[in-house]
Amino acid sequence: MPWNIPNTLTILRIALIPVFVLVYYLPFSWSHLATTAIFGLAALTDWFDGYLARRLGQSSPFGAFLDPVADKLIVAVALIMLVQSNPTIWFVVPAAVIVGREIAISALREWMAEIGERAQVAVSVIGKIKTTAQMVALLLLLYRDPLWGMPTADIGVVLLYVAAALTLWSMIIYLRAAWPALSADSRS
Repeated sequence: MPWNIPNTLTILRIALIPVFVLVYYLPFSWSHLATTAIFGLAALTDWFDGYLARRLGQSSPFGAFLDPVADKLIVAVALIMLVQSNPTIWFVVPAAVIVGREIAISALREWMAEIGERAQVAVSVIGKIKTTAQMVALLLLLYRDPLWGMPTADIGVVLLYVAAALTLWSMIIYLRAAWPALSADSRS
C-alpha cells in the first residue's frame, strides 16, 4: 500500500468513525454541532482524496478499494445513529433503501469485476448527484437545529428521500447495464 496523501485521507475518514459515534452520543449541547463538523470533514476528505489522487497521479489499487468502503461505512453509521434517534418509519425506509442499495451494488460491482465487466457498472452521474444529496441530507439531519430560520431537520428529511429515490434510480441503471452478464446462460 503506497502511503500518499489520498490514501492517508481515506484512512483518516475511517479513523474518524469511532470519534463521530462517540461525539454523537455525548450529553452536551454542542455535540450535534461537533458531530456535524466531523461528518462534514469526512465528506470533504471523500471529495479531496479522489481529486488529489487524479491530480497528483497517486491513484492506487488500495485507494480504489478502500475509498468506497470508507464512504459507505461513515454513511451507514450516520444512518444507523439517526434511525436509532428517530425510530420511525419515515427514517427507517430511506435508510434501509440507501444501505440496501449500497450492499447490492457493491456485490454487483465485485461480481462484475470477477467476470471482467467492471466498467459496465462504473460510477454514474446519477450516483454522484445521489451522493451529494445524501451528504447534505445527513449534514442537515445531524445538525438538526434550525439555521437562520430554516428547518434543517425537515429539509434533511426531504433530501434523504431525494437521495433514496436517486439511490433506486442509480441502482436500476447499474442493474440494466449489468443485465446482459446477469442473464447470460452459463452453459455457453
